[in-house]
Amino acid sequence: MTRERLLGIKQDAEQASVRVPLVKEERTMNTVVVYDSRFGNTEQLAQTIAETLRECGQVRTVRVEHAHPLGLQGVDLLILGCPTQNMRPTRAMRFLLESIPFFLEYIPLESLSRLAVACFDTRLGQPRWMTGSAAGVMTKKMRKMGVSHLFPPESFLVKGMHGPLQSGEVERAASWARMLREKVEALQLAQR
Repeated sequence: MTRERLLGIKQDAEQASVRVPLVKEERTMNTVVVYDSRFGNTEQLAQTIAETLRECGQVRTVRVEHAHPLGLQGVDLLILGCPTQNMRPTRAMRFLLESIPFFLEYIPLESLSRLAVACFDTRLGQPRWMTGSAAGVMTKKMRKMGVSHLFPPESFLVKGMHGPLQSGEVERAASWARMLREKVEALQLAQR
């Protein structure tokens, strides 16, 4: 429908004392995926998640050592991912998590209030109590920082210490990304 046609509909509605919005506001989602990867498994998942989310907006993937607070301005969804090592996040991701309060000082409150955060990890396909979960640790840390829109942590399984990913995990990562997109879009609608 053309803009002229919409204007005509609006004028007709005003004459009939009916309110009709001129144009439906569409806002694309802005996502940053920050990841650490030793053997390429977590990176593969980060790239899959990013590709899936590109269908609905801008997505940047950033290795954890290149993450910068200015890169988080205007972001709707921040995704953090790393391998589980010694039942916790990697050293680089732990450093980032310790730095986040400093990062948050650079983000305007308006941007921060709509920031949603999701964490994922890769870990061995054994019970969580045996392997730990980097995503669980990262999620708890973000909750302690007061992040209001925090999604449950997600683990993706590898066959051995160096990988590869277990069968179906890449597809599961894409499904997880679609679920995150739907939930963030619902948050955005609620905030309007």
